[in-house]
Formats: sequence, C-alpha cells, structure tokens
Amino acid sequence: MLAKASQLNWDQTFDTVILGFGGAGATAARFAADAGASVLLTDSAPNGHEGGNTRYSAQLIGTVDTAEAGKKYYQRLTYPMALDETMVDTFVDGMAHMRDYVKKYLGVEPVSVKNDFTSVDAPLPLDSAVHEYPEYEGQEAYDFTTVHHGLFDAALWKNLRQQVISRTDKITVWFSSPAKHLIQDPDTKAIIGVQIERDGHLYNIQAKNGVVMAMGGFENDPQAVQDYLGADHLAPLGSLYNKGDGIRMGEEVGADMWHMQNYEALGLLHGMAVAVPEGERGRLLLAWPDIANGSIMTVADDGSRYFDETEPNRHGHIYDHGTWRVPRTNVHPYLVFDQTQYDQIQTNGNVPVPDFEQQLVKADTLTDLATKIGADTEILANTVADFNHFAETGHDYVFNRKPDTMRAFDNGPFYALKMTHDVLNTQGGPRRNAQAEVLDTTGQPIPHLYSAGELGGICANQYQGGGNLAECLIFGKIAGENAAQAKADSQPAAMAASTDTTTGASAHNGLSSDLKPDIDLNQITLSDNQYLGVDNDGIGGEIVVRITYANETLQNIEIVAQSETGEVGGQAVKKLPDKMVAANTYEVDGITGASVSSRAIKNAVKDAIQKAKKAQPSL
Repeated sequence: MLAKASQLNWDQTFDTVILGFGGAGATAARFAADAGASVLLTDSAPNGHEGGNTRYSAQLIGTVDTAEAGKKYYQRLTYPMALDETMVDTFVDGMAHMRDYVKKYLGVEPVSVKNDFTSVDAPLPLDSAVHEYPEYEGQEAYDFTTVHHGLFDAALWKNLRQQVISRTDKITVWFSSPAKHLIQDPDTKAIIGVQIERDGHLYNIQAKNGVVMAMGGFENDPQAVQDYLGADHLAPLGSLYNKGDGIRMGEEVGADMWHMQNYEALGLLHGMAVAVPEGERGRLLLAWPDIANGSIMTVADDGSRYFDETEPNRHGHIYDHGTWRVPRTNVHPYLVFDQTQYDQIQTNGNVPVPDFEQQLVKADTLTDLATKIGADTEILANTVADFNHFAETGHDYVFNRKPDTMRAFDNGPFYALKMTHDVLNTQGGPRRNAQAEVLDTTGQPIPHLYSAGELGGICANQYQGGGNLAECLIFGKIAGENAAQAKADSQPAAMAASTDTTTGASAHNGLSSDLKPDIDLNQITLSDNQYLGVDNDGIGGEIVVRITYANETLQNIEIVAQSETGEVGGQAVKKLPDKMVAANTYEVDGITGASVSSRAIKNAVKDAIQKAKKAQPSL
C-alpha cells in the first residue's frame, strides 16, 4: 500500500518518466529529451529484450497519400464505431506526413512499399497487405513507409533505440524495472510520480512535468485475455512482457477505458499458429502453400470446420455478415489431413515448423484420430464426408472455399497438427485525447498523465496493418513533448524530492542507467588464433562472435554478446555455431524461422574469418 503522497520521500527526481521502452516509449523519451527534459525510461523486460511489439513487427509504418483520403479509409475501417474527430484528424494527418517524419526525425530516406519495394525486398507479395480492405473508400491512398528496403528485421526498432542511445546525457534507462503504481496528488489528482520495482526494492520516482504510459497491451495476461477478449488463451507473437500493467495502474487513478475488446492476430488461417507451450511466443505462419491446398482443413474443438481456410488474412479478421471480425476462438483447434496431403507436404518440403514430425498426431482411422485430439467422432467423420462432397461437386456450400484448393480425403492414415489462435497485440487501455492526455471517467484529462502506443490505442474494429507503428510515432511524439513541458501547478513543497539539486540525481545506489551504448570489444579476451567478428543487424542489434581459426580450419565459434529473441533467434544462437564448425564455413543454411538472426551470426563469423586470414597471410 502506498504511503500518502504528502508523506513520500522521493528516491530520485526527473522532469519526465516514460513507462515502456518499445516504439512508443522510445519515441516519447527522445522527444521529451529534445524538449529539454531529464527523462527516466523504464521497462519490465531485461536488457536485450526491450522493444515491445515494435521489435517483432514487420517494421511497416502506416502512411496515407493525403489526409482527406486517409480519413475516409480510417473512418470506414472503424465503422460503425465512432471516434472523436480530433483524434482521427491527428492520426491521419500524422500518417499523411509520415515520410517527412521519418526523414526529419529518424534521419533516413523513407521508402514507399507501394512505389519502391521489389521482390528482393520482401519474401512475400505485399499488395494485399498495403490494400488490406480494397473494397473500402480511400484505400487507394494507403501505403507503408519503411526505414530501408526490408521488413521483419527490426530496422525501425533499432533506429528508435539508437535515438535513445544518442541522448544518454538526457535519458536514463532502467531494465527489469516494472512500474507498480502511479503516485497521484490526493487534492489535485495530478500524477506526480511513479513507484518502480528495481532489484527487489520499491523506489518512489518523482516526475515533475509528466508521466507517459507506453507499456503495451495485455496479451500476456491470461486472466485479462479471458475477461476482455473472451478467449481461453492466445499465443502472443510479439513481446512476452506486455502484461496489462498499464490497465491496472490506469484504473487505480480513475482512468476511463476504451477498445478493450479489440485485438489483432496475424498469419495464415486467420491468425492461427502452431501450438506452443504456455508462455512461449507463437510461431508466425506467413507462407505455407500446403496449409489450405488439398485434402486438408482446420477443425474446431468438436471436429467441425469453422471458416474458409483460403480467405485472405486481414490481421486475423474474417468476413462476417458485412464486416470483418476476429473469428471465434477454440481451445484446441487442429489441422487435419490425410496420407496424400502428408506426402504432398513432404514432397514440397516447405514446412515452416522445425519439429513438424514430432508434433503430428497420427491414426489409422478418423474415429481414432478424433479420440486422440479430443473431437467428437461423429462430427469429425461428417465434416470429412461433407468436405469430400464439396470437393467432388466443386462447391463448398458451408464456407465457399475455393474449389480448386479442395481434394477429397483418402482412406488414411490420417494426421492432425495442433494449432492455437494467436494475438499480435491488444488495443484496449486508458482512453486518450489528441494531446495524448489520459482521460478520467468524466472525459477530463488526468493532470500530468499521458499515453502512447497500443495501451489504449486508437485502432478499433477492422485493423489495417501499419496503424500501430504509425500511432507509436505520432502519439509518442505528442506525449513526450507534452509530458516534458513544465506545469503551472507545481508540486507542494512537502513533497519536494530529497535529491542533489545540482544534478537531480538521487544518493541511492543502483539507480544509474542500464543502457550501454556499445559493447567494449577490448574487454573480450583472445587467445592464440582467436578473432572477433561483429555484425549489427541482428533482431536485438549487435552480435559479437569469437572464433578459433588455424590451418584454414574453423575450429570453434563462441557467441560472446547478443540480444536475440530466445524462442526464435535463440535457436540460431544455439545451433548455428556447430553447423558452421562442422562445415568449416559460415555459408550454411540458416535456422527456420530465424532468418534475420541467422544472417547476422553468419556475417559476424564471416567478419572474424576475414580478420583471421588477414592476420595469417600464409593461409
């Protein structure tokens, strides 16, 4: 229980406190610093795992050619929901000027996906992603902006992170330091600070000018997923640290909530992924032609189909009587297919799941398969019979699946692959206005409290890709600048911080910044025939390897510094060194699902080998 605000002793004081080091938080922090504020940027994730969902996204920023057309498109996407028009205008105007923003504030030449991307830049065609709802007015004006010719490589996130690193004289960063409570003046209701847990201690941090909540959504809080989204469980595709803390903290200070039921999914089969253990990141499926082509279908808990497997992915939404909605979730959906389909999958050899065989359930009969996967035996048999009839007649009378993708099931054996519904992000949280101020239940701003990003995001109903990243940049800037402004309603003298008034720094130990701009290569020891290699293009940034190389032989590879994602890039970190040593070259196949991390590790080893050959001219 917090002490009364008038009795608090401050452990440290900043002008502005930013909660969450993702795209929105990094943006808010750099703009608050540029406005002259001293900034604390804190995140619950450990060092190397910050970045929120921005880190894991496709790096595509929503952009519109004109604000007028963009507004028509956005309002049609949110229909029949009604949003404050000033909010909408702020959002679409920001998207209309997004390329200027990227050039001016991120320091790179903006790239238009619609006009500049080629097949070399993206492994998949992006036209359906750019024009996610081609039937809606204004869609022709929509586009994506990127910071280079690439996607799914954390390029935008690394740029935003670098903006923070470049301002370490103004921005203090804490990792593994979750915010627990906002500190609110009981009389003015202004937010005057934050209670933060760090190294097992609770610290009261004063925020003289404002606090920005940019803590992401609640996709990793199972109870919130059940309460607000009506799903038993959803596999997160992004950060594992978005646990809904901003909702709880907002409720404590009287914030109004909005868009609590809105969430986005991603991947083939309307936002489904191969099942993973509880607490692991879902495996995104974007390219697997055999998943809905042949004698294969998706079944719900009882063994019945529940959507057209070939319908285009619209961030998990499927057509539903005039609009597009996220489909009903099931506890244990499965892909079901026959021996002919299994042989087709093996022949094509494009399975995106590394442990595909180990995850398969196999049975000689449909009855046995139904029992093994917990489906109703009669319903599954009837579902397959109906599917066969539709394939033979050339018309799917239930879901209108494309007939040329349907082949009647053979007589077995039969297979099932357990699937799960996934979640890209949630949109719900404290309601905000166009100034990024958090509103209370009467519609009035809570003084000194701001928000940005997915926590209380603007997107509602039908979602167009790129909208969340655009919102991070647009409202992150607004929130950071407003939270940096000195406020007329200064805090009472009784609550003055016990700090060094010259530096603003607390006397407490353990409150210095955790952000280390560079890895000091001079601190890494090298023995005979050992060389360092570096690459900066991993998902987590810099990767450093130490190789042992002699007699034209790659004898050993150690990855001595990296911040790759454990479930994805971590597989490359774990497996690639042995593969390269065994092949005596860095030119080996990457790890499925970890192409960016694999490429960065191979480039680092290549760099080290080149140094070895230069140092050993006789080779």
